[in-house]
Amino acid sequence: MHKKSKAKKIYEGSFDDITSLNALLLAWREFRRGKSKKGDVQLYERDLIGNLLALQGELVSGRYRHGAYQAFKINDPKPRDIHKSTVRDRIVHHLLYKALTPFFFPIFISDSYSCQLGKGTHRAINRYTHFARKVSENNTRQSFVLKCDIRKFFANIDHDTLRELLKERIVDERILALLERVIESFNSGLKGKGLPLGNLTSQLLVNIYMHEFDIYVKQTLKVKYYIRYADDFVVLGSKREDLESVLIRMRQFLKEKLALELHPKKVTIETLSSGVDFLGWVHFPHHRILRTVTKRRMLQKCTTSNVISYRGMLIDGNEYRLSQSLSKFVSSTVSE
Repeated sequence: MHKKSKAKKIYEGSFDDITSLNALLLAWREFRRGKSKKGDVQLYERDLIGNLLALQGELVSGRYRHGAYQAFKINDPKPRDIHKSTVRDRIVHHLLYKALTPFFFPIFISDSYSCQLGKGTHRAINRYTHFARKVSENNTRQSFVLKCDIRKFFANIDHDTLRELLKERIVDERILALLERVIESFNSGLKGKGLPLGNLTSQLLVNIYMHEFDIYVKQTLKVKYYIRYADDFVVLGSKREDLESVLIRMRQFLKEKLALELHPKKVTIETLSSGVDFLGWVHFPHHRILRTVTKRRMLQKCTTSNVISYRGMLIDGNEYRLSQSLSKFVSSTVSE
């Protein structure tokens, strides 16, 4: 058993509970949602109970090994490498995710927003607006925004560092071993580095990884106005020199503790009034507008099935004309 840290809350779930047949069935149902017409899913379902019992046997005996990935590229909007695992392995991802997120999500700071239920971009940009008003005293004083992006975030997650962070919270050796199987199933080209973008578990693991940085920023650096969304984060302040000092210490912590580097071309300190590009929107003191490339991509991808969700997103900002354009698109499509 690993020594428990007095200062840190420990996960108390057991391996037997998370690998029960009932847990596997629940993981299957969540995984299957929206995928019932996929060929590999239908094939697995033909002998569902047999397949789940076989998987459970591998997990309980410790014989489970993660399979290979199918790699492909997407543009969202920049090119990204996605790695898709087998149905069997994705059920294991759902199993771990369902078991661990109720424990980890409440631990994370309130101002980390990525891949957590109810904490998407909408909430994050509203928080940014709230912070901007606070630090500028309702836009009556000049303020600044430090904006950062981590270089090749998923590809540079260090496996050894991640393992140690997990050991601080999880003491069940078999759960740790199963997590190890998932972590070691992938590397980004450098041995012992990287998590696959296609894994559900990666969404949880990167937040566990970056939680160390969040805590450092909030508790050691005492930063009040800080928001992180995955590998993008901002710090708002009233003095440029304070943000420059914070940046030096952030950069050092990321490199020494998490083996990560800031993207050299994506670190800026801007005035609040000049318009800050964050999470697809350009934020000004009294309004926000969609980033130009985001508008273009939205119009290119607009269909009758997604136009309502797009118009809902536009509620977040001052995009009346774009909303009207989408409405005209729907009208013209329906009339055809």
